[in-house]
This record gives sequence, structure tokens and C-alpha cells, in this order.
Amino acid sequence: MSTGTLIAIIVIVLLLCALVAWTVVRRRHLKERFGPEYERAVEDKESRRAGERELREREQRHDALEITPLSATERDKYAEGWSRAQGRFVDQPDDAVHEADRLVTALMSERGYPTKGFEQQVSDLSVEHGRTLEHYRVAHDVDVRSSRHQATTEELRGAMVHYRALFDELLHDGQQR
Repeated sequence: MSTGTLIAIIVIVLLLCALVAWTVVRRRHLKERFGPEYERAVEDKESRRAGERELREREQRHDALEITPLSATERDKYAEGWSRAQGRFVDQPDDAVHEADRLVTALMSERGYPTKGFEQQVSDLSVEHGRTLEHYRVAHDVDVRSSRHQATTEELRGAMVHYRALFDELLHDGQQR
């Protein structure tokens, strides 16, 4: 075997190793950033590659958003709104859940997230809040069923707990409590 051939083989092997390492690092980044949302995205697509491509597109879209922290006054205003919604639960559980949904949406908007359409909301939130997205999905589902009077009081109670998980994360994102 000639020296040129040997060098070409070594270069090809090194390039393949670099490609594998780059893929592993990129996948690890996506898994860490998106948490459980990574597996969900991969399962929803025809291949791991397509799911990862979607997640990278979400990152790009999110990076273009102007997400801002809340002032102390704004945080207090939303915290009071949440307390009112919780207080309504005993007498009007359906209304309390609808109010919780409105509060989460308003809080998202205040922070700079677009709020048109639930699926787009989930997509945009997934980049920074992938670990609490399942809470939001479950709560939203109960809210939708509640609008049709198909949710039990226990499901409504659970929805409030689920909404609270995302609400707290959005309310205090990057801020000391």
C-alpha cells in the first residue's frame, strides 16, 4: 500500500470520527435543552434526523424572539391574578381553569412569546421550558374538555396544578424567588 493511500485512509477515518463526535455532541445538546420534548419530537417524526431538524428549527425561531424577564411589579400583578383564579376554584372550578389558561397565555405574551395557536405556543415554549410542557399539554386538554363540560372536578384540580407548574416557571424565569 502506498503512502498516499495510507494517508487518504487515515484522513477518511479521522473525518468519520469527527462526524460521529459532532453528531453525538449535537444530539446531547438537544436532549439536554429540550428534555422530554426531545423524545416526543423524535417519535412524532418519521426519523430521528427529522425530529432533530425540527428541534433545531424551534431553536432558531426561539432565538429570533425577544423574550424578556418581568419586572417585580409585573410579577406581582400576575401572582395576584393567579391567587384570584385559585380562589375561584372552590365555587367555579371550570371558570378557574379557564382563567388559569388565560393567565398563562397573557404571561407568555408579556414575556415576548407569540400566543397564536396552542401548537405554536408549545413549540416556542419547548426550547426553554421543555421539562414543563407536558404539564401545559395536560392542563390545556382539560381546559378544552371543560369547555364542553366533559371534565371532572378532580381533572380540573389537576389542571390547576399543571398550569401552575408552567406559570411559576414563566413568572420567575431567570429571577430569584
